[in-house]
Amino acid sequence: MSAAVALSGRRKLSLGEIEMVLAAHERFITGRPGGKLAALRFIDFTGVDLSGRNLCDADLSASIFDGAKLVGTKLERANLFGCDLRKADLRRANLSRADLRGACLRGADLTQANLTQADFRVGQVAVPHPSKGLASLIHHQRSGELDHAKLTGATLDGSQLEEVSAFATDFTDCSLRGAKLNRANLKDANLEGAMMDWADVAGANLEGAQLADSVLTGVDIRKARTSGANLEGALSAPDQEAMDLAGDHYQMALANQTWCKTGGREGKPACFDGKDLRPLDQRLRGLRLSVMSAKGAILVGLDLAGVHLQGANLEDADLRGVCLRGADLRGAKLAGAKLTKADLREAILGPLPLSADRVNRGDLHHARMRYVNAQGADLTSAILDEADVRGCDFSGAMMRGASLRGADLSLALGLETLGA
Repeated sequence: MSAAVALSGRRKLSLGEIEMVLAAHERFITGRPGGKLAALRFIDFTGVDLSGRNLCDADLSASIFDGAKLVGTKLERANLFGCDLRKADLRRANLSRADLRGACLRGADLTQANLTQADFRVGQVAVPHPSKGLASLIHHQRSGELDHAKLTGATLDGSQLEEVSAFATDFTDCSLRGAKLNRANLKDANLEGAMMDWADVAGANLEGAQLADSVLTGVDIRKARTSGANLEGALSAPDQEAMDLAGDHYQMALANQTWCKTGGREGKPACFDGKDLRPLDQRLRGLRLSVMSAKGAILVGLDLAGVHLQGANLEDADLRGVCLRGADLRGAKLAGAKLTKADLREAILGPLPLSADRVNRGDLHHARMRYVNAQGADLTSAILDEADVRGCDFSGAMMRGASLRGADLSLALGLETLGA
């Protein structure tokens, strides 16, 4: 394969050569004949469009992607060690378990990217000699760099960000659960609404950082430098009262299930208004909690998969990061609820029949539904007026008769089915 040496010391491939390698790689990944794992080290991909391509497990180490377009690109487990990805467009790219040690993503757009368990630690980076090129490599230590990058709605759960530089980086509404942020530079970063449960911030610089409304369950913020940081509305671990009441709350939930199963002859609907239900963890999964009231309650991160919540009142409840996959929410009241990054796949939020000529529509008006996964959900006739559905994925959802008057639809997917 012929290749010219770029000024950066990297090889510059023609678009035809790139296509040939990528096609062989995609055949390899899918197990088709004629496939070959891509080895594209020290390549200059400046400005190249690789959107939507499958580069899982590819070796792209020490390559340059300055200003490249990688929207929705599959880069799971890819070797991006020492890569220059500054100003790259990586929106909705899948970089889970990618090796990004020593990589530079300064100014990159990683909105809604999946960076689960990605590795940003310090790397021994090889740089081509200014005049001798690849024939003479210079090695030096480099931390991962995310300065001024955009990671709104991204998922970085379990990622290794030790000593990463993320000055003035936008992490709004992202998920950093269990992330390692030891000694990271997050000065002036925007972490508003970020879910940072059990993240390790020992030695991190959070001076001037915006942490308003963030979730800091299990985070020892005292181990970080926080001078000038805004922690207004930050949610810490459940208090002792919530822990002490967990048993009683579970019994109330079981009584609600009994009420459902006996047609109201035994038990009674539960009232959790204003309560912190996080200590219940997974114990509510699959229960029948129809007509339950949990107005203003805290249910952040709970597993409520398959729960029956027909006619339930969850107005103004905090449901960020909740799993409601396959849940029955027909006629539920979710007005003003916080549902950022919740899992609503295959959930039913359609109308609840009350009589032959009366129904209760699912009410999500003014709800905050940023970056929600609502693939395959039933939102028939649902009310989403004035809701914030930025980045919400409605792919495959049933939206007939749904109302979205005044809703913020920025970056939302799958709304071509509206009214269908």
